[in-house]
Amino acid sequence: MAQTITYIFPVYNNAPSLGLLYDEMQKVVQELAPRYDYEFIFVNDGSRDNSADVMRALAAKDKCVRVLLLSRNFGHQAAVSAGLQVASGDAVIIMDSDLQDPPQVCLDLVKKWQEGFQVVYAQRRTRKDSFLKRLTANAYYRLLSSLSSVDIPRNTGDFRLIDRKVVDVVKSMKEYHRFLRGMYSFAGFKQAPVPFDRHARHAGKSEYTLKKMLGLAKDGVFGFSDVPLKVATKLGFSAAGLAVVGILYAIIAKLFFTVTVPGWTMITVAIFFVGGVQLMILGIMGEYIARIHDEVRNRPVYIIDEKINFPTRS
Repeated sequence: MAQTITYIFPVYNNAPSLGLLYDEMQKVVQELAPRYDYEFIFVNDGSRDNSADVMRALAAKDKCVRVLLLSRNFGHQAAVSAGLQVASGDAVIIMDSDLQDPPQVCLDLVKKWQEGFQVVYAQRRTRKDSFLKRLTANAYYRLLSSLSSVDIPRNTGDFRLIDRKVVDVVKSMKEYHRFLRGMYSFAGFKQAPVPFDRHARHAGKSEYTLKKMLGLAKDGVFGFSDVPLKVATKLGFSAAGLAVVGILYAIIAKLFFTVTVPGWTMITVAIFFVGGVQLMILGIMGEYIARIHDEVRNRPVYIIDEKINFPTRS
């Protein structure tokens, strides 16, 4: 019996690309047939264009196209999580819907999977993005690599193949703030890279705003590292140490050199310094406490409004 590969496509305002993406993916699945069956899961993450209509049309002509319509925009990681929750394949390939992730790379991912690797991540060799985005992305991955408690490969996104075992492990992780590439690394198993050249967008502009990118970066740091808390502690001790040095200097100067320490400038600087450190420590603690609050509320990561072409279950 043929194994099934599920392809998950998170969609947000990608209507111009979906038809071409489907056509390109048909070439891929034909090359993998008859050994592998396929299942396409398009997850509409509250798109404001006609992406939902395009997906409905694709589902109408191909019973292997499944569509999840989320009730609103929950974000890329939530959309992928929704797809993972309903994926039925022996392996799952996750890729963007804007054709920046070349469909032909899926063949290389499957080949590595056949060799026994359970997580095969597509690692960017080159990318056609702005200089600023390349610079900030490289800096972020270096920072995350140095802070994270797990080994998260650099220059990787969510474009990857994961085995059914890994899918089940990730589904068991219920955290609200999801950083999936960190969760795949946390799961472990045999992992391998596949280098590729990332394409430019087929149409439109990126909906991944600076705010969203910073939010994802924050999820990566705070979700997989306690280093910020340790840094805050060290800063607190450093500020206290400097205060002790200042006190000793003032006492020695008064007792042995009969010099009165000039007050206002030093006191003002010390107050601003210590106050700034305290506020930063409170901010870091607040980030962790806010995440605890979100976990305790236990709200759903996403809400599904409609399912199309999914088999009914008794």
